[in-house]
Amino acid sequence: MPSPEPFFKHINTQIVEWRRTFHRQPELGFMEYLTTFKIGKELESLGFSLHIGEDALMSTSRYGVPSQDELSKYERNISSSIPEEWMNKMRGGHTGLAAVWDTGQEGDHLAFRFDIDALPIEESESPAHYPYQQDFHSINKEVMHACGHDGHTAIGLGLAQYIANHSSELNGTFTFLFQPAEEGGRGAKAMVDKGWLKDVDYFYSGHIGINELKVGTVAASTKGFLASSKWNVSFKGKSSHAGMKPEDGRNALLAAASASTHLYSIPRHSEGVSRINVGKLTAGNGRNIISNQGYLEMETRGETKAINDYMQTEAKRIIQASASMYNVDVSIDFVGETEPMQCDQSLISVIKKACKSSRTIQQIIDAAHVSGSEDASFMMNAVQSHGGKATYMLFGTSLTDNHHSPSFDFEEGALLVALDTYIHIVKGGNSIE
Repeated sequence: MPSPEPFFKHINTQIVEWRRTFHRQPELGFMEYLTTFKIGKELESLGFSLHIGEDALMSTSRYGVPSQDELSKYERNISSSIPEEWMNKMRGGHTGLAAVWDTGQEGDHLAFRFDIDALPIEESESPAHYPYQQDFHSINKEVMHACGHDGHTAIGLGLAQYIANHSSELNGTFTFLFQPAEEGGRGAKAMVDKGWLKDVDYFYSGHIGINELKVGTVAASTKGFLASSKWNVSFKGKSSHAGMKPEDGRNALLAAASASTHLYSIPRHSEGVSRINVGKLTAGNGRNIISNQGYLEMETRGETKAINDYMQTEAKRIIQASASMYNVDVSIDFVGETEPMQCDQSLISVIKKACKSSRTIQQIIDAAHVSGSEDASFMMNAVQSHGGKATYMLFGTSLTDNHHSPSFDFEEGALLVALDTYIHIVKGGNSIE
């Protein structure tokens, strides 16, 4: 049963409304202009100190920023919805923001990461798909919140509202990082390099879903997130007539196709988990043309940095060999990465003790085992490097379909559980009731 406290009654409705608003208007990484503006206006009204654009992240540390043409086109499309002063700060893909609340009372510095970007997926319009059924499915063609970041953003705003409303009861400083471009491991390092985590004592982040757990279940830590690298690979050959002069052509399509299949032949590493995936392959000009272009989007992963480095070395070898075999040129653009990460085990008991009085949290498990990658790893490692502590939690929900699928959705009851977890952590175990 939810707490009868007025704040909780209000926020339960509000976080669902926020989640649906963000779900309806998803934006891709480094293009979250409207999302950033809406978050910022909420935080501004609460009295947070806001840092936007290049005040929030290090421009040169961003990975995989969309082309200037893509950014300019999207900026023009949405500029009428955002005040010029805000738009000017975010131009060129400088999305996301940092927000700080200082209680004025001596205490620890806590930081929280909430990712805000969506994915390039066309959302399902099946009547069985809850967001479509309830009319909050994506209005942006081929863009969808298919991983729960809309929920994470709503949770972050709920926590910010709690801190602002209860500041007199709290101690220390709270830093919120509403991070752009988590997908592809592209945005966290830019915020780390700006220095937001250099004096943080405790860092908390988390995710809705990933493992299918009952609503009310919280994993206080995770194990298994992998180091990863993200590449765009371009093959350039020479066009020619496929019938009259095939010998004059240099076939970039075959080079790209060869690389995409042979990459999967890399032997797996004996010392831990390793992964490789080609997620996109485009090539060709027409049926009677020797193709002069081929393009791959791919990634490597490894349980440790050494294993991921091994996967990268082998992948480069195969890509270059494929180019050589078809006498074409190849370039590899490094567009994202994540690091290995380990949660501080000492925070498990801290979270369990803090959340003991919660009415929404039914069970806290020590750790959830996962196998993806997270660029929150940069933030966790930065905090731990100077003696701070960090963890990454999971919040239970049933899943109608896999993450990153057109029918992905989660139970909205998970929002309140996640928010309650963060509130209890902030209060240090005191009841919210």
